[in-house]
Amino acid sequence: MQDILTAIYDPTRRAALALLWAGGEHCVCELMDRLDASQSRMSRHMKVLRDAGLVLDRRDAQWVRYRQNPDLAPEFRAVIEAILAAERTYEREVA
Repeated sequence: MQDILTAIYDPTRRAALALLWAGGEHCVCELMDRLDASQSRMSRHMKVLRDAGLVLDRRDAQWVRYRQNPDLAPEFRAVIEAILAAERTYEREVA
């Protein structure tokens, strides 16, 4: 559990999770563009998420594509979804 909490602590990783939780696969280049991050920074963030078991990756030619881990335990999935929903609510209230 601590790995998951550590992984989602960072705002860039939460933003990447939000994109992945919205569906589909995203390559590092897409995540870099959407989150305004360098390739090395984005790759490091995605490694943390992968090591925590939140996302899976696959190589596609020169790109690495990420998606949410479909085997993530339901209670951990619920935690992630609650945090992402709370963050969306907060952003709407602040805007």
